[in-house]
Amino acid sequence: MKTLTALFTAAALALGANAAFAKDVQPDEVVKLVNAKTIKSLDELKAAAVAKHPGATVTDSELENEYGRYVYKVELRDSQNVEWDVDLDAKTGEVLKDERDN
Repeated sequence: MKTLTALFTAAALALGANAAFAKDVQPDEVVKLVNAKTIKSLDELKAAAVAKHPGATVTDSELENEYGRYVYKVELRDSQNVEWDVDLDAKTGEVLKDERDN
């Protein structure tokens, strides 16, 4: 029983620590980052995500700071009503993740 309790405690701490290192970037900060050329414009990043799934529409997006790296997360819906999660490096536009949402 102690082992099980320790395992759940460790898992909870790990999840909490992960959440602490990924935070949403506020709109006023986004403007500053784009103006300083620290990240690409959100329009450029959205276009890069849609290019992975031509004809898809953006249903949601957010910019997060994950461990000091800006990641733009885009949710798409294609013409077959399939949802996709596309993560991009906001500085370079590199696609980090392109997965079908289950």
